Amino acid sequence: MAIYHLSVKSISRSAGRSVVAAAAYRAGQELTDERQGVTHDYTRKQGVEDAFIVAPDGADWAYDRNHLWNAAETIEKRKDAKTGREYELALPAELDAGARKELARDFARELVARYGVVADVAIHEPGREGDNRNHHAHILTTTRMVGADGLGAKTRVLDVASTASAEIEHMRGVWARQVNMALERHQVEQRVDHRSFERQGKEQEPTRHMGVSATALERQAAREIPGREPVTDLGKQNAEIRERNRVLETARKAVEKAQELFSGLEKKARLAVGLARKIGQRMEQQREVERQRQELARQAEIRRQQDIRAAEEARKASELERQKEAEQTRSQDLSRGRSRGRDYDSGLGI
Repeated sequence: MAIYHLSVKSISRSAGRSVVAAAAYRAGQELTDERQGVTHDYTRKQGVEDAFIVAPDGADWAYDRNHLWNAAETIEKRKDAKTGREYELALPAELDAGARKELARDFARELVARYGVVADVAIHEPGREGDNRNHHAHILTTTRMVGADGLGAKTRVLDVASTASAEIEHMRGVWARQVNMALERHQVEQRVDHRSFERQGKEQEPTRHMGVSATALERQAAREIPGREPVTDLGKQNAEIRERNRVLETARKAVEKAQELFSGLEKKARLAVGLARKIGQRMEQQREVERQRQELARQAEIRRQQDIRAAEEARKASELERQKEAEQTRSQDLSRGRSRGRDYDSGLGI
C-alpha cells in the first residue's frame, strides 16, 4: 500500500549542524566544509541509489555540490543561521527505480520553480533493518534564492510563521498530487492523501514519531531477539496505537461489508419491484387487449344478430309480398271467371 510522508526540517547552526556535512552524508560523497576546515567523507555509505542537483536556469555554478554548500555556509554570518532546508519524502515502493527518481526530480523542480532555490536530491534505498519498502528521498534546498552570480535574498516565505505553515501545507498537497499522478501513470490502484486522518474523516489514530534514538534502540532489540515486543515507551505506545487501529479497521471493513450486503439486497429489491411493476403493466396491457377483443366480438355478434333479424324481416316482407301478389292474382282470376260466367249466361238467354 502506498504510504504518504513529507516532512520539512531546517539545517541550523544553532543545533550545531553543517549543511556541507548534511549534503555529504545524504549524497554519500566527500565534501569539505571550508568555513570549519573539516572534511566529511561518506563515500563508504551504502544505500544511496542516486544523487543529483536541480538548479534554476543560468545557475550552472550550483551543480558543483561542494561549491554550492560552501557558498551557503559562507554567506550566512549569524551563529544561529539556517543554512539549508530538508524535505524528506517517502517514495512509493509500487514504482520502479526509474519512476521513483523522476518523481523525486519533479518535486525538486517544483521547489526550484516556486522559491528560486537550488535542490540537492539524494535517493536512498530501504535500510537493512526495518521496512524493506521504505524507499525515500532527501532534498536539501538553499534558504536563499540562487542566480547566475550566486546566492541572493532569503526565502522569507518559509521562515516567517504567518506564511510558513501555509506554504508547507501547499507543498504537501503538491507532493500528494504528484505521487497519485505517478501511481496512475503506472496503473497502480493505490492513492495517497496528505491530509490528517481527522481531516479525511477517518477514525484512525496517528502513531507518534519515534525519532532517531528510539528507532535505533528498537532496531537493536529486534536484532538481538527477532519478533520481541517494543522496548521503548514510544515503541510500546505505537504498538498499542497500531492494535487499536487494526481493531478499528476490522470493524470498519465489517461495516462496509454489511453496507455492501444491504446495498446489494436493496438493489435486488428495487430490481424485483421494477420487474413486478413491469409484469403488472404487461398483464394490464394484456387484460386491456382482451377487453378490447371481447368488446369487438360482442359488437360483431350484435351486428350478426342485427343482420339475421334484418334478413328474417326481409324474408317475411318478401313472403308477405308474394302472398299479396298471389291473393291479387287469385282475385283477378276470380273476377275474370265471374265476368266470363255472366257473359255466358247472357248469351243463352237470347
